[in-house]
Amino acid sequence: MPEVDKSIEEGKIFAFIGYWGLLFLVPILAKKDNKFALFHGKQGMVLTIAFIAVIILFSILSFIPYLGILFMIVEWLALIAMGVFAIIGMIKALTGAYWKMPILGDIAEKIKI
Repeated sequence: MPEVDKSIEEGKIFAFIGYWGLLFLVPILAKKDNKFALFHGKQGMVLTIAFIAVIILFSILSFIPYLGILFMIVEWLALIAMGVFAIIGMIKALTGAYWKMPILGDIAEKIKI
């Protein structure tokens, strides 16, 4: 049986919580010394910020005559994709795997905490 990484086991639940909106603060503040929890917490932070930005941006763009409906569709597709990213991130966190989200994962890696 392979040896289990202790830091991953200790950080799993914190990493999991990191994808629940503003609760990304939990792993970032409570487990900042745990590489696994911090990795997922930073991704959760970037995902939450992107989610809020998409809602604000596309809510404004949806008022443009004729193009508004197109922007609303793009907004919903983006929000669904981010929801899927959050679910995959939670599953990967609970299984003890590092998983980098497309695009947003690169941004999260650059954040120094």
